[in-house]
Amino acid sequence: MDKLSNLPVVPTRKEEAQGFFQRLLSKGLGWARKYSLFCYPYATACCAMEYMSISGARHDLSRFGAEIPRFSPRQADLLLVIGTINLKQAPFLKMVYEQMCEPKWVMAFGVCASSGGFYNNYAVLQGIDRILPVDVYVPGCPPRPEQVLDGIMLLQNKIANQPHTIGPGAYKRSLIP
Repeated sequence: MDKLSNLPVVPTRKEEAQGFFQRLLSKGLGWARKYSLFCYPYATACCAMEYMSISGARHDLSRFGAEIPRFSPRQADLLLVIGTINLKQAPFLKMVYEQMCEPKWVMAFGVCASSGGFYNNYAVLQGIDRILPVDVYVPGCPPRPEQVLDGIMLLQNKIANQPHTIGPGAYKRSLIP
């Protein structure tokens, strides 16, 4: 048995074909997930008005596959944290994130969600990345609709280029302590 354990592993045609089909499947799943974002808007402040404007005719969010907001975390895969988050809201925001299905993504919308904004006091969470893993930060106070659309496109590129698998336990993402 010791002699066999030292031999190099040579891939066969079957293993190469499985690798090809896995890459093809991953690419197809990435394309499908890229254009089917189900957003959960967690809007708390003035940035919510800018979020409402991106659904209008001029800045049509439905072009990017994120048209209808889902107001149940169990139906959403993109959490849009829009505006200021107080420390009292943080446990509820984390609970909403934990109720979302895998794969899930988070976008910090505006400077208050990204870094606490100009509210540097004891009651405001200084960036949601202290409790949630954030995929895309959209700067601005409030951010322009064009910036939000750029953030959506950045997230779509990130989704399309990450590896996708099928099966139980395919997505495990640890929360930042």
